[in-house]
Amino acid sequence: MTPENVTTNEEPKRVSDKIADALVGQIKSGALNAGDAMPTERELCEQFSTSRPTVREALSQLQLRGYVTTGGGKRPRVTAPSIENVLLSAADHIREILGNAESAAHLEQMRQFIEAGAVRVAAEHSSNIQVAKMQTALEANLAAIGTEDFPVTDIAFHRSIVAVVGNPIILKLHDMFVSTMLAQRPNVSDRRPHDELVYEEHRAIYEAVLSGDVVPATSLIDSHLERSYRSRLAAPKSLNASSLPVGET
Repeated sequence: MTPENVTTNEEPKRVSDKIADALVGQIKSGALNAGDAMPTERELCEQFSTSRPTVREALSQLQLRGYVTTGGGKRPRVTAPSIENVLLSAADHIREILGNAESAAHLEQMRQFIEAGAVRVAAEHSSNIQVAKMQTALEANLAAIGTEDFPVTDIAFHRSIVAVVGNPIILKLHDMFVSTMLAQRPNVSDRRPHDELVYEEHRAIYEAVLSGDVVPATSLIDSHLERSYRSRLAAPKSLNASSLPVGET
């Protein structure tokens, strides 16, 4: 793409799209190779006759598409696209919106779909080795009750179920998003009763998988995740009746 192909009369988003596409073309053609530092922002501005904000938007698109990595205060570098790179880039953006209650609920819903499907597969098709890994994770969960290690073993148990599917994309999503969501959960005031409840729900899920009971296993993990999510929702603020205007209740 020559500078003449990119005019500043177009909307900035359209310009950044074309610049990103042009740079992808250079990477695919070998003009830019994996590991190379990207041209500086000034050089890209000159090459495409555009502004720094537009160049930065194009570079952000390249990062999301897995063609560029950034970090450490260094210039962006060319990288070969991979599932992991694309998901890691998307994770950075998703983590930024986890503080939004509705967005967090959507992520929880995604997790519930993934794990309900995974436990169904596990109940129907898990091998002896996979069941043994679930049992090991469950035993570690039991041993960690009442300790700071319990959340880690909680994640590990759920991961052992998702791993049965054998889908690297699903497992990567679980590793990135579920771990982040669990890490951001508030501490419980009385850890042991909470941990014991969670463990017992895990044990029931494991036993249903071990018995090959698809419907109970799916129902149990659905109710487990639903209860877990709702227990973390902040209680609605109450109004002090004495502060209400006369005649209102």
